[in-house]
Amino acid sequence: MPELPEVEVVRRGLERWVSGRTVAETEVLHPRAVRRHTAGGEDFAAQLKGHTIGTARRRGKYLWLPLADTDASILGHLGMSGQLLVQPESAPDEKHLRIRIRFADTLATELRFVDQRTFGGLSLHENTPDGLPDVIAHIARDPLDPAFDDAAFLTALKLRRTTVKRALLDQSLISGVGNIYADEALWRSRLHYERPTATLPRPRAIELLGHVRDVMNAALDVGGTSFDSLYVNVNGESGYFDRSLDAYGREDEPCRRCGTPIRRRPWMNRSSYFCPRCQRAPRVVS
Repeated sequence: MPELPEVEVVRRGLERWVSGRTVAETEVLHPRAVRRHTAGGEDFAAQLKGHTIGTARRRGKYLWLPLADTDASILGHLGMSGQLLVQPESAPDEKHLRIRIRFADTLATELRFVDQRTFGGLSLHENTPDGLPDVIAHIARDPLDPAFDDAAFLTALKLRRTTVKRALLDQSLISGVGNIYADEALWRSRLHYERPTATLPRPRAIELLGHVRDVMNAALDVGGTSFDSLYVNVNGESGYFDRSLDAYGREDEPCRRCGTPIRRRPWMNRSSYFCPRCQRAPRVVS
């Protein structure tokens, strides 16, 4: 699933090319693409017609398009392979096109949701008083949000009886961090992924949070991370941060600090990449 930098790149594209436009027609081409909209595809299309798209918003890995004249939003869930593309109306349909949204203007472009694996989708939800779709109201602010509370996060991190990587991936504690950027921030911090949060001194926790922000901002500068053709921005362009990764995906390659081969270990149905010399495993207490 795309992480914060990739989703933010898509959000910026939607803000530029979609926000402020009025929906003329929506075509749902695959029912799984609107399965989170329980009323079904026809209702989804009918409710969008005639409404104007507000400023695209994001919290963590989630993005949404408010309907400017209602208290509802279109929530986009990209899943593993979802793409929101702004394409010329004359462009050939993509092989895995699932939803098409046309607009009532003369720009001659449309919004397409393309999803090879059909894990993602679009759905319509009521907003909370804070303007979030109600189904993501529990998601914490992300570290690039100006309203993110560093002190509250550091206190909550210390109180969690868990390990540091599990805490970084807990979207109710801090949102937007996924497997890639967790491994990158931990490498920069010289912390092992199984380090208990209770043993993390506050200065080290502050340093870790700083590295989380730094790695995300660095990824944003180059359009996010793309390992294949599945993640692209709204214009179909790939990100380039994979060329700058220090840990993730670099198994057996030398650590850029000490030269020790990077290791990969199975972790929660994923993988963790780390340097065994720079990121010492915590001692097991019997």
